[in-house]
Amino acid sequence: MASTGNSNLLNTDTGIFKQDAFIVLVKTEWNANVVDELENGCLRVLEQHNARVETLVVPGCVEIPFAINRHWSRSKQQFDEPHAYIALGTVIKGDTPHFDYVCKMVADGILQLNLSLPVPTIFGVLTVNTEEQALERIGGKHGHKGEEAAITALKMLE
Repeated sequence: MASTGNSNLLNTDTGIFKQDAFIVLVKTEWNANVVDELENGCLRVLEQHNARVETLVVPGCVEIPFAINRHWSRSKQQFDEPHAYIALGTVIKGDTPHFDYVCKMVADGILQLNLSLPVPTIFGVLTVNTEEQALERIGGKHGHKGEEAAITALKMLE
């Protein structure tokens, strides 16, 4: 995902934007106050480009890759394949190594999806040290990572 130094990402004049794209958001229940705003940012951008959106909710970030893989397998049988997936979650570091394991599992899982599925899976998972850092990434000084995830998905189509 982009940092504040990548002003090109937010330029929707670049890239190939597929009209009427079908995008599936997979979001977590954990840290709902942040994840729901990531979703809202995605929806704002996707609506501007007439995308059809489906949202799946999973308990936590570790479950995201499984849900995407299962959704893809089922969508192939129904002839309604998404053009992209966007993974949305927030992992906030605590006092134990759990943070490191969760971040690695979700990143590795999304990498595997990008290598195995014929459609992109966008990493819209915040991995931060504090809740304050998460809030800075949903419209604060670090931009809106939900909006950036949606723009990235649209640019990756075609």
